[in-house]
Amino acid sequence: METSVKLIAHRGNINGSMPERENTVSYIEEAIEKGFDVEIDVRAIKHKEPERQAYISPYSYVLGHDDGETEVAYEWLLLNAEKLWIHCKDLTSLRALYGSPLNYFWHQKDDFTLTSTNIIWTYPLKNVTDKSVIVCFTPEEARFWKGEKEIFGICCDWVGCL
Repeated sequence: METSVKLIAHRGNINGSMPERENTVSYIEEAIEKGFDVEIDVRAIKHKEPERQAYISPYSYVLGHDDGETEVAYEWLLLNAEKLWIHCKDLTSLRALYGSPLNYFWHQKDDFTLTSTNIIWTYPLKNVTDKSVIVCFTPEEARFWKGEKEIFGICCDWVGCL
């Protein structure tokens, strides 16, 4: 039985980068509806008022690479948990999701980092295993890895072209 490589839309991109739509709920949901997993950038902000959503999480969650731009409910993250790869953008975010059922990780330019679901998030052009998701900067890199048998997944802006 042949297994397929998991295709992960970087910030929701499937046919090239669209910075104005990246990390927005509608864009992410469009990619999920087309069958892709999605890597998203998340920041957690600790509530000043402990009673606000404390029954669910003492944090607010915002999507965005450099700055949090779109607030999302923790329930939305849970609802889409099977399709999301959550890139925690800082230590507060990593701590907020620690122990949750979500698939999350933190990295900067590390060659490898382990996700909360024990998959190896791999920087471009590094060695891979059957448990690796490789990040690709170009469509050519992504096409090369698509044919690789010993890889778990590919994260790039062009998953719709693979």
